[in-house]
Amino acid sequence: MLDFLYQTGWGAFTLMLLFQIPFLLVFPYIVYRKCFVNPKPGNTNPRKMTRLETVWIVSAIALFVIVNLYSISYMPMSRTAATEKTAAVIQDVDVTARSWSYEISNRQFEVGKPVRFSVKSVDTMHGFTVYHPNGKILFNMMLIPGLEKPSSLVYTFTEPGKYKVRCLEYCGIAHHGMQDELTVVKSDG
Repeated sequence: MLDFLYQTGWGAFTLMLLFQIPFLLVFPYIVYRKCFVNPKPGNTNPRKMTRLETVWIVSAIALFVIVNLYSISYMPMSRTAATEKTAAVIQDVDVTARSWSYEISNRQFEVGKPVRFSVKSVDTMHGFTVYHPNGKILFNMMLIPGLEKPSSLVYTFTEPGKYKVRCLEYCGIAHHGMQDELTVVKSDG
C-alpha cells in the first residue's frame, strides 16, 4: 500500500485528499453555524484556543509527521544509505555529463545487483534521469557543475530491458538530444 501512496500520481492525489477532506467537511459546518445558527459575534477570548482548535492542530501536525516519517524509506538517499550498508558488492559506474551527452563507464547491468551511479557535470546544470522501459521515471539526479565530489545514488534494477537516460534540466539548444541507454540483463546465477 505504501508503494501506491509514494510512487504513483494517484497515491499523491490520495494523500492530498487525506489532508483536504477534513478541512472540506469542517469548513462548511463552521460557515453554516456562523451564518445561520449563531450569527452574533462570538464571546470566545481571541487569545485563547478552544479545545476543538487544539485537537484540530495537534491532529494535523501528527498526521503530517506520520506521513513524512513513512516517506523517508522511499527517498533515494535513504535507500542508497541502506543498500551501501547491507550490500556485499556494489557495481560502481562513473557518469560525466556535458553538453549534450553522457560519458558512462558501463552501460550493462544485471538484475538484482546494486549499482552506484557517481555522476558529475563539467559545464552546466544537467539532469541524470533513468526511465523504466515502460516510461516510468525510476530516479532523477540534478547535476551541479563545480562540485568537488560527484553526486552518487545506489539503485538495484529489478527487471531486464532497455532503460532510457535523459537530461531533465534545460542545458542549451541541443538539450532534447541529451539521452543515452542502459541495458539490464538477467543475472547469470
